[in-house]
Amino acid sequence: MKAPIALGVVMIVLVVILAIVWITGNVLGLTGALKSQTYFFAFLATGTVLLAGVLAGVIAYLTLTVKAFNLNRRQSNFIDAVTHELKSPIASLKLYLQTMNRRNVDEQQTKDFHQFMLEDVERLDSLINHLLDAARIERGIEPSDAQTLSLDDLLVQCGAAACLRYRLPESTVEVDSPKIIVRSQLVQLEILFRNLIDNAVKYGGSPPNVKVFAYPEMDDRVKVLIIDNGAGIPANQRRKVFGRFVRLGSELERSTPGTGLGLYLVRTVTKALGGSVRVTDRAEGTGTQFEVTLPGVVEKKNTSPSVASKQ
Repeated sequence: MKAPIALGVVMIVLVVILAIVWITGNVLGLTGALKSQTYFFAFLATGTVLLAGVLAGVIAYLTLTVKAFNLNRRQSNFIDAVTHELKSPIASLKLYLQTMNRRNVDEQQTKDFHQFMLEDVERLDSLINHLLDAARIERGIEPSDAQTLSLDDLLVQCGAAACLRYRLPESTVEVDSPKIIVRSQLVQLEILFRNLIDNAVKYGGSPPNVKVFAYPEMDDRVKVLIIDNGAGIPANQRRKVFGRFVRLGSELERSTPGTGLGLYLVRTVTKALGGSVRVTDRAEGTGTQFEVTLPGVVEKKNTSPSVASKQ
């Protein structure tokens, strides 16, 4: 709110000054007091500068209005997506519980129902954690104590969690990384790679296949590539996907779950850790490749040259 209010106040002040200059110039011209060309050009230059300032303010205000309109539209889509994400598992849980309450089911069906209900609860838990992460980041990421951790193990854990969530074999996510020890914030890294790998699995091909490569670089930095076999992201949309509540195309919104916050969290967390993230072209021309660069490498062992050649 500070920017629009400050811009509005500045524009009002400029309009008042412009009106005073215009009225003063006209009065002096009518009374014949404005005979010197120096004064005339001074008034003309002042009025021109003020008018240019007002026009610039109008353009800036229009830009803010358009951004606010787009944000409101994305927020509306976000509410619809969250409502669907909440309603689907709740309806499923209700159906299984009603079935078990009204009918006699055998032991195998009871186990299956319990498994399905557990998956629905985990889906709700994942959604709530996602929203809590977004809310915490909106308030500003609070710096936490850095920890020494194994990046390759973390990538494997995030890949296994994504496969479990979507009921896919663990081979769906292939992690190729040497032993890399980094000193960073564990919670932030989990948010970062959990969202990237989850996004790659969700928007991958049929069946999805995700490859994760990690290798150390110069200056104690590490580069991580997350590559899927999906439809890819158009070049003109690659910067937009990191915005809040952004999801590409209504078809994706109908066919895949999501809130449009995952890549926003990725970008925000990466910047907070002093790194960078971008979408790059794949050599094969299909799928999407996210490239993350992070600082904090403490130790690297058995660096595989084949990993570096995959970029």
